[in-house]
Amino acid sequence: MSSALTARSEARPDLDALRAAVGRALEGKPDAVELGLTALLAKGHLLIEDVPGVGKTTLARAIAKAVGGELARIQFTSDLLPGDVLGVSVFDQPRNEFVFKQGPIFANMVLADEINRASPRTQSALLEAMNEGQVSAEGESIPLPDPFFVIATQNPLDYAGTYPLPESQLDRFMVRLRIGYPPSQVEHRLVMRPDADRVRDVPQVLDPARLVTLQREVERVRLDPSLAHYLQAVISATRTSPAVAIGASPRAGMNLSRAARARAMLRGREFCIADDIHDLTVPVLAHRVRLAAQADGYVPCYDEAEATIRDLVARIPIPL
Repeated sequence: MSSALTARSEARPDLDALRAAVGRALEGKPDAVELGLTALLAKGHLLIEDVPGVGKTTLARAIAKAVGGELARIQFTSDLLPGDVLGVSVFDQPRNEFVFKQGPIFANMVLADEINRASPRTQSALLEAMNEGQVSAEGESIPLPDPFFVIATQNPLDYAGTYPLPESQLDRFMVRLRIGYPPSQVEHRLVMRPDADRVRDVPQVLDPARLVTLQREVERVRLDPSLAHYLQAVISATRTSPAVAIGASPRAGMNLSRAARARAMLRGREFCIADDIHDLTVPVLAHRVRLAAQADGYVPCYDEAEATIRDLVARIPIPL
């Protein structure tokens, strides 16, 4: 057996343990757990949108605890400034010079809670960090820790005090998901134990170094040329459809490719299948497109975007 195949076979127990650990905190939502871990393994970032109280922060905290590393939580508010996220220069009197004090962005796992309550100026402070894994300050580029994973939660846009995320910000998130309400039997257990912290029982099953190794293994998962053509056809359809004013970017196509590989590895395969691409089109693409109906005044409508993406994908032949 080759070293690559051996490494991937050894990854299976770790991935199963990771899925089980996070699923312990977010019981009854295996699809949401899988999507979150897909973004993590594919070296992407995760955007969770839903009404308050359904487990957005719980999922983020559970992922962070299961993989270890340093966790920083930033509560985004309307008065939050970019320096509160990235860091600021302060005068060090003994040294008689300004010294850069790193902000909470310098962590392995960054939970950006209610990100759309901050102004666009503060939201844009995350762009370089999420895309290039570094922060520019005082004329220098400061690298962020590896691994680096942003999990952002946002409230629906019709809630008071929210701002739409800039399109450039949305394009930095590999996956967007909604959790939804729990199954009735799970909600019954939550009602019976309302004070229980389910994240407290999540074990740490990985360390940051092991996570980096698993992320590198994702790159070795095979994507057949026929599937690459299928993926390109999906991306192209978002750019040529009259229902879409702005289609998916090249970054979106690369994200979909990496996410498909990560999903295949999570499911114990060393190769992608068409379902890996088909099932990820909505969570990877829907938040990145602008519909023609929204062209004059951009107010994101994810339900309509998801329906449009599903319709486009349904018309593309799946390779056999």
